[in-house]
Amino acid sequence: MSKLRILDGGMSRELMRLGAELKQPEWSALALINSPDIVRKVHEEFIAAGSEVVTTNSYALVPFHIGEERFWKEGAELIARSGQLAREAADACSDRKVLVAGSLPPIFGSYEPENFDPSRVQDYLKVLVENLDPYVDVWLGETLSLIAEGEAVRTAVAATGKPFWISFTLADDAAQRNGSDPKLRSGESVEDAAIWAASSGASVLLFNCSKPEVMQPAVETAARVFRDRGVALEIGVYANAFEGEQGDSAANEGLHDTRSDLNDDAYSRFACSWVQAGATIIGGCCGIGAGHIHRLKQALLG
Repeated sequence: MSKLRILDGGMSRELMRLGAELKQPEWSALALINSPDIVRKVHEEFIAAGSEVVTTNSYALVPFHIGEERFWKEGAELIARSGQLAREAADACSDRKVLVAGSLPPIFGSYEPENFDPSRVQDYLKVLVENLDPYVDVWLGETLSLIAEGEAVRTAVAATGKPFWISFTLADDAAQRNGSDPKLRSGESVEDAAIWAASSGASVLLFNCSKPEVMQPAVETAARVFRDRGVALEIGVYANAFEGEQGDSAANEGLHDTRSDLNDDAYSRFACSWVQAGATIIGGCCGIGAGHIHRLKQALLG
């Protein structure tokens, strides 16, 4: 079994906890503009909590959040800044090597597979990849709702020669939480996503930004696909703490309430079940903070 690795958690609420202003449409990108020191501080706090990988704060650096005009005028500079801040925090850690993952978000909106435009996606991904490349160790295509988004990330990073991880967001409505076969938000099956990942060249398949309750079946499905194909591909999970049902555009809207029942201990118990199912890379997404990550490290690594 591969060594367990701990990711970081969600950026936005940690930014606000430390005093950064976040508002739509810029959301977490606003902190890169107005308070970059707080962005670095969030990375540092996750590292102090036990994270072995920190993710660049580039998720909102797409036209959906910062606007088309600003993306082409200021996007390159902001993207590079997100990479530099993560790199500085990682390199300042003296007791272990911390990797920087370059966040490549869904270009046309979170949870919105119907908006994916294959004819335009590489224009935007190219800007992200070129400006993050000097700072990152691995690429992380995250919160992807359909397999085609994963394929777009694979294409965009191919020339860099760096490993890439693909993370899909899962449907997490009541039917899924009650045992329906795991699927992506596009409706594509996790089995098909894992079959694609097995031959994509990705080094890790992850599931993120969905309720913790739907993660274990996805891990089990992916592990079975990889085992049947004799593929040594790692599996990772970083769930969110959103309360209530999430609509198609929920991840793009304002601040959502987080679950009062998903404290550090409760989240770590979910994480233990994911590891038992075959996951070796564990972290958190929206609403999972440095406290959760500290408890994860204790529960999983002692």
